Amino acid sequence: MSKYSTTWLKVSEPVPHVVHVELSRYWREYGRTFETLMRAHAAGEDIRAVVVSSAASKIFTAGLDLKSAAGLALVASDTEHDRARASLALRNTILEFQTAIGSPDRCPFPVIAAVHGPVVGLGVDIIAACDVRYAASNATFSIKEVDVGLAPDIGTLAHLPKVMGNLSAVRELAYTGRFFSAAEAHSFGLVSKVVDGGHDGVVAAALELARDIATKSPVAVTGAKHLINHARDHSVEENLSYTATWNAAALMTTVHMHHLSSYLS
Repeated sequence: MSKYSTTWLKVSEPVPHVVHVELSRYWREYGRTFETLMRAHAAGEDIRAVVVSSAASKIFTAGLDLKSAAGLALVASDTEHDRARASLALRNTILEFQTAIGSPDRCPFPVIAAVHGPVVGLGVDIIAACDVRYAASNATFSIKEVDVGLAPDIGTLAHLPKVMGNLSAVRELAYTGRFFSAAEAHSFGLVSKVVDGGHDGVVAAALELARDIATKSPVAVTGAKHLINHARDHSVEENLSYTATWNAAALMTTVHMHHLSSYLS
């Protein structure tokens, strides 16, 4: 898996079928890495789960890196074109940004975020697009954009109302930018587990979860992810009908019968 590593992202396979992506910075490389993993999966690479963590030992992310911020500011301050064209260019850049950071949501395999230390601004966007979120007990979170005069625009406001199911809390955190603890994140439903300690402990717990997922039928896991995402974006009635159609095809497999026979025996 190291062949998928880049200057700012380390990619490895710590256990069979489990990919570990360690972040440094540069959102475009993050998006390209996941697009590469999706293409590899479609071509037959047996990827069953991915863990995303930080390469830094004390922090998950402090938010948008300065080089990327400078690039966005350059687009926003374009004086060579009229305001409409400059706005269109900036919109296209934001859409590209959203596509990159939202790539885990489009993956056919589960993506597990393992966070520690400060998770600020863009860090919340990153984990909001993941399937499962584990936090070290030393993790702190902030939807920080309000303090720089912006509404979050890369995924936090699209995902968190559905992830947390608590609009009051989402509004409070988005309007104030205040830091909140791993324990609060757990109570809000943002993370499903808090692991005592820091980087190493939470990464180990996430890899253990990924290892367990990798032992399950990839057809079943991929189907479950697809149907959960569909349920999130559609009504109950629509999802039930869609699930019936999906499983009418998915159940036509000898793997299913093998697992059922093993379970019954």
